[in-house]
Amino acid sequence: MDLHKLITRPKKGGRAVKAAEELEVVGKSVPRVDGWEKIKGAARYTDDLEFGPGLLYAALVESPFAHARIKSIDISKAEKLHGVVKVVTGGNFTQKFGLYMNDRYVFATDTVRFVGEQVAAVVAADPKVALRGAALVKVEYEELPAVLDAVKALEKDSPLVHPDLKNYTHVPWFFPKPGTNIAHWRKIRKGDLAKGFKDADLVLEDTYTVPRYAHCAIEPHSAIGLYDASGRLTMWTSSQSPFTQRHVFAETLKSFGLSHKDVRVISTYIGGGFGGKAGVTMEIIAAALAIAVPGRPVKLLWSRAQEFYNTYQRLGCTAKIKMGVSKAGKITALDFKLHWDAGAYVEYGANVVNAAGLSASGPYKVDNLSIDSMCTYTNLPPCGAYRGFGYSEFLFGLESHITRMARELGLDPVEFRMKNAIKEGDTLPYGAHMNPTGIRDAIERVRKEIRWGVTERSRDPKKAIGKAQVCFWKSPAMPPNASSSAFLKFNEDGSLNILVSGMEIGQGLLTVMAQIASEVLSVPVGKIRVETPDTDRNPYEWQTVGSHVTWGCGNAVKRAALEARERILDLVQRVHCLDKSTLYLEDQHVKCRTKPDFALRFSDFVINGIQADDHTFKGGPIMGSGVFMPEFASAISDPETGQGGHPNVHYTTGSAGIVLEADRETGKMKIKKVALAVDCGKAINPDLVRGQIVGGLLQGFATVLYEDMRYDGKGKLLNPNFSDYKIPTVMDMPEKVVPIIIEVAQPDGPFGARGVGEHTMIPCAPLIANAVEDALGVRIKSMPVTKEKVALAVKAAKKH
Repeated sequence: MDLHKLITRPKKGGRAVKAAEELEVVGKSVPRVDGWEKIKGAARYTDDLEFGPGLLYAALVESPFAHARIKSIDISKAEKLHGVVKVVTGGNFTQKFGLYMNDRYVFATDTVRFVGEQVAAVVAADPKVALRGAALVKVEYEELPAVLDAVKALEKDSPLVHPDLKNYTHVPWFFPKPGTNIAHWRKIRKGDLAKGFKDADLVLEDTYTVPRYAHCAIEPHSAIGLYDASGRLTMWTSSQSPFTQRHVFAETLKSFGLSHKDVRVISTYIGGGFGGKAGVTMEIIAAALAIAVPGRPVKLLWSRAQEFYNTYQRLGCTAKIKMGVSKAGKITALDFKLHWDAGAYVEYGANVVNAAGLSASGPYKVDNLSIDSMCTYTNLPPCGAYRGFGYSEFLFGLESHITRMARELGLDPVEFRMKNAIKEGDTLPYGAHMNPTGIRDAIERVRKEIRWGVTERSRDPKKAIGKAQVCFWKSPAMPPNASSSAFLKFNEDGSLNILVSGMEIGQGLLTVMAQIASEVLSVPVGKIRVETPDTDRNPYEWQTVGSHVTWGCGNAVKRAALEARERILDLVQRVHCLDKSTLYLEDQHVKCRTKPDFALRFSDFVINGIQADDHTFKGGPIMGSGVFMPEFASAISDPETGQGGHPNVHYTTGSAGIVLEADRETGKMKIKKVALAVDCGKAINPDLVRGQIVGGLLQGFATVLYEDMRYDGKGKLLNPNFSDYKIPTVMDMPEKVVPIIIEVAQPDGPFGARGVGEHTMIPCAPLIANAVEDALGVRIKSMPVTKEKVALAVKAAKKH
């Protein structure tokens, strides 16, 4: 079945889908529908919600050790403190939870596995009393050897972080190795690797390292739970995944009599997510505490420090690359071993490892390929989704390596990329075929923008200017049955309410959904409200991750709008006896091509119906619903080769280039210009795409130039604050950013669109590293690429 035709073909009697040049709303930079609400302060976040004097507050008792056995917990003093309502430990909740792998308890039961893991919680009528109560809980530990390095964790004599790994339930596309610290091992084998290296004229092997990073969302995690007398659990959360959270709550807490119908998750606006608010971390604690104190709402609010160490961090990665290339610049073989530090609990982090392993060839045609992407348990804080979902980490090594090999062969690095860039129909690492892509156009446009090949010199003799250009790609990381759905209903004045459960996390989802419906139904965007999720009211959405909601949720909204349109046209045909093929929607009216004077205003009938000649009314409230699932996707493949499935639905590709000025003595760097071209299929709202490019680049450069997470030798995070963990401000923006939008339509996307949100930060690390080498002649192979590291490398190079 041709999915594109299924989505875009007109219904019988309807108008054909508009050509791109005929689109009236899609492709235009309309203002954000949630803009004024946020500017004026009307938007409410989870911590803004008011529950009156009955609200209780929770504080945690956290482990001071990276790995230890819990010998005893004494809660007697805390229970006696005036104002304390309840003290909860692992003995109250013995269930494991997880979306992909059930490897974690709500509260540690017998073993703690990272510094900061929750051991107990104190619930009190006042937040200060809760903190004092938590300090009174006495826990006796027996410290155990800790595993703090993902590569050393694979050694035979390494302590096991999870000795019971063999007993953990998990999704069928995870391949844990019981008796080791490997939670998941994604293997890709394609072609003949040995022959590929034999055919190479140059083989280069090296290692690149990427540390952990924090999401640094301005809004910390918060959750409020209420378990009422009817046995219903209602959760208010700052979440990218309300339905996923509902599912995990219901499954984990079913022994308390809960089923999915008894769990309601309401998600407010989010003050930054970046993947850190996907899945379930602290929210399950609030849900458990609500059950522990039925009848009263309980709030759990993370401090800034907890935001660093007790929510997901971005995975650390050690990438070992061996690549073979011919004299002509053709990649003949790639052996890529990725060792991922996923932390103490990996149920979401293992999915990052899986996604990266499927795509670590980058946007290139590689016929002989071996990828080993290993998700490793350590005794550091758990890791999970972070904007880029593993692609930023492996691309640092891959794109650095490609530039080095091109230089060594005397080839132009940009021409090298152009020659090897993947094309539509090429075989992907797992055997499926590449979707339409504008990557070559992106390479060419960025090359011209940064004047590649033209040497530039700084006015300051102490400084040098370097240039670099790299490519990137990314696919939505999602299960094959991840689905989207939408409800749409008219109001008396002809305005629209759209109900979806994709989350607005700054990317402009609500606006884009309004534009899609507006294009189909001719209702102005200003007359459309798109509602934030409530799992009791809004239809299902898997999660807002992977840059897939414009595509998936957009298809669902488009289908809902098309269904509503057909109901309108059917009704008008039935009452007015007009040929449906002559009817169309324009300017909030139904019009007729054969009767120029016919114009039926929406507000006259979309609720009350149309009065017929016999004075009866026909019709009723006009509504529409739409569902979308990628029915061609499959995650099941040969675990030893990765061949046989279709785990990734499509790829968004692009290229980025930079002009960097670096001080020869201090290593201080200034980005003079950066250009990024991304093939988004169709820019539903071009200004929003440009915003994603600017914001993604700044966040990406932050991880390269400023952010530096430090642990001590015992696994304790040393800088869980914005004083010692530096993030950029607007003052750190590059001098010039050039966003370039490429539009090669995605056949099954709404009006050809595909996602773009994560992709724009992915190329930043190799851009900086390659440009530093171009400017100063030193190669940095570990992130972050700080000025100190560059200065020391230059000093060391002078000695040799």
